[in-house]
Amino acid sequence: MGFINDAKASKATEEARKAYANGRTVLAYKFIEANSSSKTTAPMSGIGEQIEAVEAEGWYLDKMAASESKTLGGERVHLACIFRRRP
Repeated sequence: MGFINDAKASKATEEARKAYANGRTVLAYKFIEANSSSKTTAPMSGIGEQIEAVEAEGWYLDKMAASESKTLGGERVHLACIFRRRP
């Protein structure tokens, strides 16, 4: 997956565990990724693995919204995800 994506997936796992330990039933989580191919259909590097990391902790992806931004540092994809605890 790569060092940066591994670190992001680890952080997502940590936050999912923390939310569960605190008795939360809803987890709102923001993923931000560099976007080098905004004009083509392609896999989103690391996003799938990060979502899987949260789902591995017993959450499921309920809703998601996406946006893109362009800055001097490049293009970014922002995903706002709502996860819920599995029954």
